[in-house]
Amino acid sequence: MAGVARSEAVGVAMKDFKASVEKLRQEAAEAALIRDLATDQAKRAVFDRLHQHLNRLADEVQQAMKVRQDE
Repeated sequence: MAGVARSEAVGVAMKDFKASVEKLRQEAAEAALIRDLATDQAKRAVFDRLHQHLNRLADEVQQAMKVRQDE
């Protein structure tokens, strides 16, 4: 019985991870769009850094998902 509960908990956690990755990727895409539309160089640089940072975070969440699945 405990194995079933753990399996269900892992399934819920994976859905949360996937939702987080999707949200981070969407926000990264929005930051890239704002970067591309910005005319001010300082704003372009800020949104480029934000875009890169959000993509790195999404990559890290995906890595955590892989580790969790391998357990």
